[in-house]
Amino acid sequence: MSDTEIFDRLKQDHDLHRELIARIGETHGESDERKELFEKLTLELKAHASAEEQALYSTMMRKPRTTDETRHSVAEHHEIEELLNDLAATDMSSGAWLTKFRTLEHDYLHHIDEEENDHFPDFAKHLTRDDETHMRAVFDRRKRAEKADAKVTPVEMEDAKE
Repeated sequence: MSDTEIFDRLKQDHDLHRELIARIGETHGESDERKELFEKLTLELKAHASAEEQALYSTMMRKPRTTDETRHSVAEHHEIEELLNDLAATDMSSGAWLTKFRTLEHDYLHHIDEEENDHFPDFAKHLTRDDETHMRAVFDRRKRAEKADAKVTPVEMEDAKE
């Protein structure tokens, strides 16, 4: 197993997410295509974030030099989930939906660019081969399980706050 295999695997998901976001951006109104793509994106993002937290971020939390970056990324995962839930609760044919989608697009693309360009190279410096093997196995197993359990959960942003 190469030292970067887990990061390559995560980037594969990110590339799929970029593609789905771009395709949603080309849809209009409350079309079947927009509904299907949004549901697929939601399930992918939720499953990816959960599996990434259980594989990568749980490992990185145990390494003092990466805990701040780790906490930052996990906090962004929760913000993105709130945005997804808010979008699911918004009328897809409204201008508000598109505005919220553009916010999600901006925030998520920033998040994955930051992970790929800043966090992953830094994290790689602190990982052992055992960490790598463990993370890859956990990520693939947890992503399958999380995706099976993931749901589109409409919750308006004001209601999403605890």
